[in-house]
Amino acid sequence: MKISILYLLIFLASFHVLYLFCSIEARKSSVLSRNKHQKHKHNKGKGKSGYHCPTPADEPLVPPHTYPKISNVLSFGAKGDGATDDSEALLEAWKAACKVEGATVEIPSGYKFLIKPITLQGPCLPQLVLQIDGTVLAPSKLSCWPKSGLFQWINFKWVQNFTIQGSGVVDGQGSEWWISSQPTTYKKTYRQHVQVPSMKPTAIRFYSSNSITVRDISIRSSPLVHLKFDDSVGVQVHNITISSPEDSPNTDGIHLQNSRDVQIHHSTIGCGDDCVSIQTGCSNIHVHHVNCGPGHGISLGGLGKDRSIACVSDIVVEDIIMQNTLFGARIKTWPGGIGSVKNITFSNIQVSDVKVPIVIDQYYCANNFHCKNETGAVAISNVQYSNILGTYSAQPIHLACSNDIPCHGVDLINIQMKPSPSNRGLQQALCSNSYGRIEAPLVPQSIDYCLRESNRQVPRLQRSHEKVCQRGY
Repeated sequence: MKISILYLLIFLASFHVLYLFCSIEARKSSVLSRNKHQKHKHNKGKGKSGYHCPTPADEPLVPPHTYPKISNVLSFGAKGDGATDDSEALLEAWKAACKVEGATVEIPSGYKFLIKPITLQGPCLPQLVLQIDGTVLAPSKLSCWPKSGLFQWINFKWVQNFTIQGSGVVDGQGSEWWISSQPTTYKKTYRQHVQVPSMKPTAIRFYSSNSITVRDISIRSSPLVHLKFDDSVGVQVHNITISSPEDSPNTDGIHLQNSRDVQIHHSTIGCGDDCVSIQTGCSNIHVHHVNCGPGHGISLGGLGKDRSIACVSDIVVEDIIMQNTLFGARIKTWPGGIGSVKNITFSNIQVSDVKVPIVIDQYYCANNFHCKNETGAVAISNVQYSNILGTYSAQPIHLACSNDIPCHGVDLINIQMKPSPSNRGLQQALCSNSYGRIEAPLVPQSIDYCLRESNRQVPRLQRSHEKVCQRGY
């Protein structure tokens, strides 16, 4: 009996030693495998120029299938050092929060998170919040942008009842994207001249989303558009700041396309192109209490390029301050376009040193694009400019409407503008083929003769263009 017990004890001791040995070997193998994987990723991220593109952060610290109410990206492996690629951590935090009603994805203050092109996709449970209190950085080097990420940087797709808010900054770090537009002397002295892709990414884009709020954050230096809404409904943009250098090309502040029921208010936007750009398919848009400048002002269009259909209606732009912009309140359509722009109001706009404050241009042709002479045009009707006050540096008003499809129902009410100190020779108001009414006071006096009386029928061609939008396209 004693011998049997002795054999049993020896067997158990041997089994325990064997178990410890296997465990140690398994851990060694895991460490070697991880180190080899990390080394492979490090070498893979090294560009031709010798610059090391950031590598992803460690695996998430939060165990799978655990969905907290607040998903802090640091808990999912983000480093927040401005150098490590934290994209995967943000994506995992998003996926976790997406499954919890009223959850928050937290980007904490005091950290800089480098994020490569990413899509944060819904549908998610309602009342999801992205709280940005830290700094979110795009890759600063063109060589670190994947070709598949040139359309947008941070893309929100199919989300609803969603809010972005916080005191943080979204920085597109777009300086290398703008190098091709700089003077030749600047290019030669630039220490790392690179080939700039023809496509440039939007910083933040919403696609096919509804009930969206963006508030309080700052967005700056996007390679192209800073904040874009495509095919979205029910948008609130409140108290945000958008900025980029004045010489950054085509960097719209906010860009709307095929979107409706949008409010943009109490915000400051200064960029290289339009502060707000309203494109085809937009309706019921309200822009108010916005400081705009520098930039190209607030624009509808360009619409109807390459004889395309453009439909824009029910737009109100009011209580705006524009400083040092190329244009003020502008409607621009390409020659030969189809469709209509109607029911537009620009009111209570203070302009300061604006080159041309009031513009309707049915002959728009951008960037020396080869434009053919076209008889057709996007029909423009029921446009009111009222209470436009301040100074202009080139021309007070420019209404260039089509001979075949003139502008109808244009109202000019209480327009008072004087030349600014930077004005180099006064230019008179230019108005052609525009019909409507005027209501004093009007300064300068040349505005008095700007509009023809609307005493003739709307041309058949114009009516047919408007019907295209009524039928839907």
